[in-house]
Amino acid sequence: MKAVIETGGKQYRVSPGMRLKVEKLTPGKDRQVVFDRVLLFVPDSGESVSDPKKLAGMKVKASVIEEGRNRKILVFKRKPKTDYKKAFGHRQPFTLVEIQEIVSK
Repeated sequence: MKAVIETGGKQYRVSPGMRLKVEKLTPGKDRQVVFDRVLLFVPDSGESVSDPKKLAGMKVKASVIEEGRNRKILVFKRKPKTDYKKAFGHRQPFTLVEIQEIVSK
């Protein structure tokens, strides 16, 4: 069973048991996250379902394993002939989740 979900403006192909690093999420008290924006579903029979009416009730349940920040990305600006140089960095927060199950209606 596989599905394509959307979270944080990105799309991910997921299946049960898979670990996934997504944009920072705020989990509930039981460290569970539910992705309700399912774009595509492929059951074990192999025929894909992409009709929005049929996907309306589908959810992907996941548990939060870790929250943290990625490696630093260095940004360097320079303008020629004016001796202008500026360097700074950015660390994007992430949430590591493990897909538990894909629930259909």
